This record gives sequence, C-alpha cells and structure tokens, in this order.
Amino acid sequence: MKVSPPPFRVPAIIKRNMTLFALSQCFTGAGMSFAFGLGPLMVIALTGSSSLAGLAVGLIGLSRFLIAYPIGKVTDTFGRKPGILLGLSIALTGALITGSSMMVESFAVLLAGILVFGMGMSGAQQLRVAATDMFPPNKRAQALGYLALGSLVGLVVSPIVISTSEAVSKSLGQDPLGLPWFMLPILIVPGMIIISFVHPDPKEIGMNLEKYYPGYVPTKRVDTSDGAKFQASSLWRDPQLRLAILSNCAGQGNMSIVMVLTSLVLHHHGNSLTAIALAHSFHSAGMFAFTIPLGKLCDRIGREKVMLPGIATSLVGAALVAFTSEWWSVTLGTFLVGLGWAASNVAATALIADRYATHERGRAIGVNESFAGGTAVAMALVTGPLVEYSGLPATGLVAVLIALPPLTIWAARRIRSGAAHNP
Repeated sequence: MKVSPPPFRVPAIIKRNMTLFALSQCFTGAGMSFAFGLGPLMVIALTGSSSLAGLAVGLIGLSRFLIAYPIGKVTDTFGRKPGILLGLSIALTGALITGSSMMVESFAVLLAGILVFGMGMSGAQQLRVAATDMFPPNKRAQALGYLALGSLVGLVVSPIVISTSEAVSKSLGQDPLGLPWFMLPILIVPGMIIISFVHPDPKEIGMNLEKYYPGYVPTKRVDTSDGAKFQASSLWRDPQLRLAILSNCAGQGNMSIVMVLTSLVLHHHGNSLTAIALAHSFHSAGMFAFTIPLGKLCDRIGREKVMLPGIATSLVGAALVAFTSEWWSVTLGTFLVGLGWAASNVAATALIADRYATHERGRAIGVNESFAGGTAVAMALVTGPLVEYSGLPATGLVAVLIALPPLTIWAARRIRSGAAHNP
C-alpha cells in the first residue's frame, strides 16, 4: 500500500520568497518575447534574407547552451541570488546592444546583442532551481507553476511596449523594431531590486528543508554522501532522466521552430507588429497560464504522465502553425506549443530536481537546459533555410519528427513492461 507524503505546510518565509520571485518575473518576463517575436524580423530587416530568420532564435538557444551549466555551477557554489542577479545584469547589457543594432544598422551588433541578452535571461532562469530548492518533492512541480505566474502577468507588458514603440517610433526617429529594447531596462532594474530582498538564499533553505518542514525526511538522491563529485553523465545513464532530457529537448526544439514560423507566417500574410506580438503573447500564455494546475497534476499523478502528453500537444500545435495561414489558427497552434512545452518542461525539471541534492541541483538542471539549448540552436538554424527552399510544410514535418523520439521511447518501454508482466 502506497503511503502518501505528509501534508507539509509552507512556511511564511518561503511564501514570501516565492512572492518576490513571482513579482520579479512580472517585470523581467516580457524580455524573452521580444527576442522571439522581434528577433526574426530584425534579422530580415538587416540582411534582407528570410533564410537567416531562424538565426535570432538559434542564438537564444546557443546562449542557453553556453550559460546553463556555468551559471548552475555559480549558484551551486555561491547561492541562487548571486547567479540570478548576474544573469539579469548581463541581460540588461544585451538589451541595450540589441536595440542599438537597428540604430547603427549592423547585423553583427544584432547578433552580439541577442547572444548577450539570451545568456543573461537564461542565467536568470536559475529562478526555477531556486523554487525547487524551497519545497519538498510533493510540492516541487507546483512551486514551478507558481513561479511562472509572474511570467504570465508579464505577458501583458510585451504587446503594450511594442505597440507603444510602433506608434511613437516615427516621431522619435527610431526604428520600431529597435525601440522596444531600450524600454527593457525600465523593467529589468526593478526586477533585480525585488530579487535582492529574498532571504535566506534558497540554496540554504534547500540544504535544510527539515528545518522548515518538520517531519520531512530527505529522499535518496543520485549523488552520494561520500564526497563523490557531480558528473553530468549521470543524467544520461539513468533511463528515466534520459527520457526527461529528450522530452525537454523535443519541447524546446518544437518551440524553436514555431517561434520563428509564427512571426514569418503572420508577417507574410500582412499582420502588424502588434498582431504578431499578440500572437506571441498567446504562445507565452500557453507556456505560463496553466503551469500551476499542470504542476499540481504532476505532483499528484507523476512526472511522466504529464511530460509525454505535453510533447504530443506541442506536436499538434506545430502542425497548425506550419500548415495554416489564418491569424486565429496560427495563434491557436502557437498557444498549444507553449502549453505542451509547459507540461514537458515542468515535469522534466521537477523529475531532475527530485533526483539531485541541493548543492548539485543547479548543475543537474543546467545540463538539462544545455541539451535543450543545443536542440534549439539546431532547429532554429534549419527553419530559415527550410522556409526559403522547401516551404512551410517541410518545417511542419521537422516539428513532427522532433516530437517522435521521446514518444517512441516511452511507448517502447511501455510495451516491454507489458510483455514482461504478461509472458
């Protein structure tokens, strides 16, 4: 008979910290939608080639690949707050560089700006590690969902900023694609100030959970207590963790294709920058609006039972974006891709967090993010040439193929399990 974990009560100090993290996300969460929504259009504006449109999103993936593990090492060593504040500082610099690229009409400056901005925003995603630190396993996925609530509130900001800049850009003599980036510091700086009020550091809480949750007994981890060093390969050797990584990669790769396609398809059919930003807001709503119920479901029925249906949902959404042309159908597709990503990402992150102790969790989740970043780079870079030379249907086929590996592995494992129980 399975024994349910005790109904731990969340301490006030942890509720306070989570509220501060969510408030910070309200300010800083709008930034990434700029990169995904405006980035491809900025590339086309500076190069005149749609075959390079995926480069902006690819750079976001590359930045994630480059920074995820190092920033995880920083937060494992010095605490979560220093790493998060470092990431936001880098993002602030990158936003100004990116905006300047349109003023000087330099493609090289644009590439540098997006790369720096992406590294900063990816580094700030250690917020998710901080959230998992402060909760026992049976509340961990829910914690990720509550954190994402701040990003959901921040979605309202993105279309407003872009719409405002589009309206005033001519009178200010600025490019409407570049002006929004100069407004981002107004959002990032308050977010940094809010983070500074978090205490104690989530890493400290995570290393002493029994102090905050009386009766909590730490579960067995992948690491040992004999001083063994963290090994990134330990994630890949474990079949369950390997499936989590592949699922996260599938969700991220699928989303990378769709983030490029959404802007290109809607722009091709004559939609305004505001309409494109609104569509990306629906995508972001899919990513964040349902993370709390998804997290609760994940904690209740298990990680894989949320993770794999998420990949299937993302597959359906990608097909809608690739094979339809109406604003509503493309927007529905990009929303479903965001929803599928949310399910797979929350479940995969929680699963990995469950298996590693606090002092290694930043690196473990960083390894997962590095794999996802590498996948995002590959998918974003192939999307532009596919659109240029093979058309939108080819990108839809690639989106389908990305989702198949984790689904196939999961199905094969289920078949083998059933055969073992029914010889």
